[in-house]
Amino acid sequence: MPRPRFLPLTLTATAAALSVALCSCSPTSGSAGGEPARAAAAAGGDAPRMTQQEMNSRPRDALRQGGTLVWAIDQYSTQWNPVQADGSEASTNDVVKALLPTFWRSDAGGVQTPNPAYLSDVRSETRQGKQVVVWTLNPKAHWSDGTPITWRDLQADWQALGSLNTDFKTATTNGFDQVESVVRGKDDFQAVMTFKEPYSEWQAMFNNAGNAPLLPAKYVSTPELFNTSFKNRIPVTAGPFKVDSLDAAARTVTVVADPGWWGDKPLLDKIVFRAYDTGAMPQAFAKGEIDFYNNGPNTEGYRLIRSTAGGEVRKAGGPNLRHLVLNGRSPLLEDARLRQALIQAIDRAEITRTDLAGLDWPYVPMNNHFLVPSQHGYQDNSNGLSRFDPDAARAVLDSLGWKPGPNGVRARDGKELVLRYVAPAANNLAANESEEVTRMLAAIGVTVQVHTVPAGEYFDGYIYKHDFDLTSFSLLGTPFPVSNSISTFQQDSGSNWAQVGSKALDRAMADAAKADTADEETTALNLADSEAWQVAGLVPLYQRPAIYGVRKELANIGAAGLGDVVYENIGLVK
Repeated sequence: MPRPRFLPLTLTATAAALSVALCSCSPTSGSAGGEPARAAAAAGGDAPRMTQQEMNSRPRDALRQGGTLVWAIDQYSTQWNPVQADGSEASTNDVVKALLPTFWRSDAGGVQTPNPAYLSDVRSETRQGKQVVVWTLNPKAHWSDGTPITWRDLQADWQALGSLNTDFKTATTNGFDQVESVVRGKDDFQAVMTFKEPYSEWQAMFNNAGNAPLLPAKYVSTPELFNTSFKNRIPVTAGPFKVDSLDAAARTVTVVADPGWWGDKPLLDKIVFRAYDTGAMPQAFAKGEIDFYNNGPNTEGYRLIRSTAGGEVRKAGGPNLRHLVLNGRSPLLEDARLRQALIQAIDRAEITRTDLAGLDWPYVPMNNHFLVPSQHGYQDNSNGLSRFDPDAARAVLDSLGWKPGPNGVRARDGKELVLRYVAPAANNLAANESEEVTRMLAAIGVTVQVHTVPAGEYFDGYIYKHDFDLTSFSLLGTPFPVSNSISTFQQDSGSNWAQVGSKALDRAMADAAKADTADEETTALNLADSEAWQVAGLVPLYQRPAIYGVRKELANIGAAGLGDVVYENIGLVK
């Protein structure tokens, strides 16, 4: 896949960057690769060609004015700030992308174009040896409370997301931590951003496609405001839709077309985001309760979509992955050598095959933490750790003093090696993965106890609190592999769910972030990947297919590829 390009209003600039969201689901949101998959390199054969994008793309004048879309999400959020550590979820992002500013549009191939609703001009240049980005705002743009969007909003977002003050509980600092200053330009509608050192993926900033929209200074200027202003509410908007209601009891968010919106008028009157357990979504779609949902690699759902009158499958490849997480701060998992042994005892190819059985998708495990098999530069840097080798795993555990007891369970110093696998309920992937991991680790003398929790409590109640030994969920990526992953692997990051890392890994990621060329970035990412295998916290399983169930009459929505959904252009075919 080529490095994404930037198409500015006036001058060319460097490549873009975005961040990552997470999801427990059988279904999850995702985006697609821009070239045929190169999974053959890992599989030893020809990889199937994957669709770049399936959206039923239509011009606005081919669509009707009016209508309601019921969109299934997998969790009703309590934190609606998508860049706060507790808000980086697919469900949160699906909702706020209708409501908050995005400075960019991304097409199916990852080409970034400034969004004229918010930007009159943007350029990256060098001044006195430093990278400077000049953001010129559309003076018509304003928050729903009437306040204009100005340079102070950009400054406040930088001060929150790039701050050394850990009281700002950020999901990501991507790029913002490389900024030296944000000052007023020629007027209130121009912000001049100076970087401490070059940052190749600066277009991640203020980009809904990367789950990092612009937030208002009024609500993020202090840690207290940043962490709580969007708690159980959305206090202000500045998008084509506005909030009509938040109903925690019904687990729905209703947004309606905002008459104060200054851009293209939304074609739909209303979008109802309704939370479902992921296992219930296919039946809800078949019954006509919902119009759009992310099926992901759910075989039963895939079949049901295809047999539902008026429904269709829209799918594409993408920079998304399914993975296991080993909590490195759990008392039994603090030793990286033990975590490496567990990885080698898990047959990821078998998990991939059983997870994806029945789908028109390659059964190829993913052997890189940062690049999916369809991306340029993908390679295995594991030094053998990606290979299923239970005998090697047993030998390592023996050397660490974990010896099989009379009951076959390994123990050391009177403590048995018993691990707790937390899995969300009504989730076919998590159920399969926990069952397979339990069986595979039992074969080397490790006991796994599966703890099934309500799907709606999975992230807030367990993952964010690091209350697990093992778990599995999906990471939903973007066209930009550096910013996809920095916060997931940086030491002490709020989004580092495995709670492991190293200085070498941090350094390699930083080198990738400031790379001048795609090849330099790929080299640094592959070095980072080798370090990620060594710290052994997050274990990639496979590139996740983006498969959606959609009503046929809906246009400009579905599997967006490396692109994004333009909410005001979603509509019903005439």
